[in-house]
Amino acid sequence: MFLGVIADDFTGATDIASFLVNNGLSTVQLNGVADVTLPESVEAVVVSLKSRVCPVDEAVTLSLEALRYLKDIGCSQFFFKYCSTFDSTEKGNIGPVTDALLHELGESFTVICPSLPVNGRTVYNGYLFVNGIPLDESGMRNHPLNPMRDANLMRLMDAQAAGKSGNVSLPVVAQGSDSVKTYLDVLKAQGVSYAVLDALTDSDLDVLAQAVSSMPLVTGGSGLGGSIARLHCPSVGGVEGATDLGLPVGRKTVLLSGSCSEMTNRQVNAYKAEGPFFPVSVEQCMQDAEGYAAKIAEAVVASSATLPVLVSATVPPDELAVIQERFGVAASHSKVELFFARLAVILREEGYGNFIITGGETSSVISQALKVKGFHIGPQIAPGVPWVRALGEQLSLVLKSGNFGDERFFFVALSQIPKG
Repeated sequence: MFLGVIADDFTGATDIASFLVNNGLSTVQLNGVADVTLPESVEAVVVSLKSRVCPVDEAVTLSLEALRYLKDIGCSQFFFKYCSTFDSTEKGNIGPVTDALLHELGESFTVICPSLPVNGRTVYNGYLFVNGIPLDESGMRNHPLNPMRDANLMRLMDAQAAGKSGNVSLPVVAQGSDSVKTYLDVLKAQGVSYAVLDALTDSDLDVLAQAVSSMPLVTGGSGLGGSIARLHCPSVGGVEGATDLGLPVGRKTVLLSGSCSEMTNRQVNAYKAEGPFFPVSVEQCMQDAEGYAAKIAEAVVASSATLPVLVSATVPPDELAVIQERFGVAASHSKVELFFARLAVILREEGYGNFIITGGETSSVISQALKVKGFHIGPQIAPGVPWVRALGEQLSLVLKSGNFGDERFFFVALSQIPKG
C-alpha cells in the first residue's frame, strides 16, 4: 500500500480508481471511512466523500478524517482528487480542503493538476480548457451547483485558499521531470503554496508524475493519478487481474439519471429513443418524494420492455432554470436526491442488482442509501467510468460523472453485463 486518495465525490472516486486499476494498481474504493478488511494485494485505497458541495467546515472535517485513516493503514503518498473541471466556488471547497490537508501533513506546498487529456481537459498557461474551449465558455458555465465563470486556475485557487498560486508552464514541462522539480523549488522559495501544472497530453502527465513522486500531497484529476500508477506499474500486478473482482453481476438492472450536464442530456435522449423512459416530476418530488418513489418503483418492476428502464431527472439548462426558480435550488435538489435514494432502496429490495447512475450527487446519495461500504473496481465503460462491485455483496453499480462517456454510454454499459 502506498497511495491514499481522498475524492470529493463518488463519481470522482470511481473515476480515479478506474484510472489506477487500468494502469495496473490493485485498488479498493471505500464510501467514506469504512470499517472493512482490505485485501492484502491492495496498493491503493480511494476514499470517496460527499464533500464537493457541502459547507466548507464539513468538507474539511470529512477530508481530514479520510487522511488520518489513510495514514493509519500505511499509505505513504496522498492524493486529493477533485473534478477535472475544478468544480468549486469562491469559498471552496478545493482551496480550504487543500490547506487543511497540507497543515495536517506539516507541509506548505503542493500542486494543482486537473488535466485529463483523454476527456478533453487540458491546462495551458494556468488556464483550464474543456475540449479546447475555456472552462468559463464551456457547458460548465451553467453548472447547477458550481457554475464556473473563470478559466484561470490561479485566480480560482487564490480566491478560496489561504496561500498564493503559481504556474509551471508547458515549456518547463517539455524539458522533463528534472526541470519541473527545479521550477517547483523556485516557486516554493518565492512563497507559492500551489503550483498549477500545465499539461496537454498524457506524456506531459507522465513527466509531472515523476516530478511529484516524492511529494507527500498532490492534488488534481484522475489523469495525474493514472500517470502515478504507470510510474509504479513495474512493481504491481496486471490490469486484467486488477479488474476481475469488479465485474458486474448478472441481475436485474435499472438506469437512474440525476445529472443535467450537456453530455448526459445527449445520453438520455439517445436511450429514450430506444428504451423505456420514466421522466421524474420535480413537482411530485416536492410534494411527497418517498411516496412518489414508491409509485415509480412499482412501474419499473412492472415494465416488460426488453431494455431496462431509465428513470431520469435530466433536463436541458433552460428547463432546469425554470425548476430552480420555481422551487429553489437547494430545495429541489434535496427532494430529487431523496426520491432517487428511496427509489434505489425499494428496487434493491425487489431484487435489482445493477444500478447505472449518472451525476456525482445522485451517485453518492444512492450509494449511501444502499449502505455500500466500498467497491472493487471493474472494467472501464468509458475513460474514468468503470463498473464497480460492492465489497461482499452481489451488487454492481456505475457511478458516472455527468460529462463523461459518449452518446451511446448507457448501451455500452449494458453490453458488459453477463447474460442470464
